[in-house]
Amino acid sequence: MTAPSTNQENHVTTGATVWLTGLPSAGKTTIAHELAARLRELGRPTEVLDGDEIREFLSAGLGFSREDRHTNVQRIGFVAELLARNGVLALVPVIAPYADSREAVRARHEANGTPYVEVHVATPVEVCSVRDVKGLYAKQAAGELSGLTGVDDPYEEPEKPDLRIESQHQSVQESAAAVHAVLSERGLA
Repeated sequence: MTAPSTNQENHVTTGATVWLTGLPSAGKTTIAHELAARLRELGRPTEVLDGDEIREFLSAGLGFSREDRHTNVQRIGFVAELLARNGVLALVPVIAPYADSREAVRARHEANGTPYVEVHVATPVEVCSVRDVKGLYAKQAAGELSGLTGVDDPYEEPEKPDLRIESQHQSVQESAAAVHAVLSERGLA
């Protein structure tokens, strides 16, 4: 791997995609926004590709079948890789429940020489259901929602993520710092 390029002010200009995968309410988006704030303070071009926002605007019309979820993940992966190729750190807090979908995104990045970091926010479903920031677990329990990832729809945990965070055992700030440390070790932050 070549060393990251830097601009005249000695700031890293190589982009990368940081994919935060995990169950609904695991803490992915919260960690991504905390990390983004830290990186922006350092002058690092950073963008958070929030899964809910992307689904509304880029993947409107897609449902939650395996095929539609795969398509959604590939679209987000394409946008992230495009940003990363242009020097932006793309933080992607998206469930991406299927290993083959995540692997396809990683493979695209690797084929284009674009750094990719997979972070598994490994919060147990019991903790996620207590957090239930969107009310999804309550709706599923009441029979108003089916196909909830990790409950009645599959979530395939990453076997070898670049980083595994157990958010129930550390603060948001500690989780963001752990991701930042991995990026720094790789010359990406």
